[in-house]
Amino acid sequence: MSAYTKSPVGAGYGIGDWLLQRLTAVVMAGYTVAMGAALLACRPSGYADWKALFDGGIVRLGTLIFLVALLYHAWVGVRDIVMDYVKHAGIKLAAMTLVAIVLIAQLAWSAAILWGR
Repeated sequence: MSAYTKSPVGAGYGIGDWLLQRLTAVVMAGYTVAMGAALLACRPSGYADWKALFDGGIVRLGTLIFLVALLYHAWVGVRDIVMDYVKHAGIKLAAMTLVAIVLIAQLAWSAAILWGR
């Protein structure tokens, strides 16, 4: 075996993100099925019913996990599109920074809604 091994640049660097994006899809699908079943079981008809549903910690936590999965899923997708189609480095950096700021703000806003009073 050689003391010097050259690792190929760019080969397989995105497999982790690809796998995490598939995992987030599974998380989102599971939440959708669980929330659909919960809505069929309790059939909220007004604000008080919806508030009671989301007063449960498990529903709030599940919703937050769903939102984190959704936002990460969106980040990987948008990042890949920007990296593939935006050629100018400055515009690429600005676009990815703007997307990251918007996604983080959406997560903070969602958490404030879920746990705010």
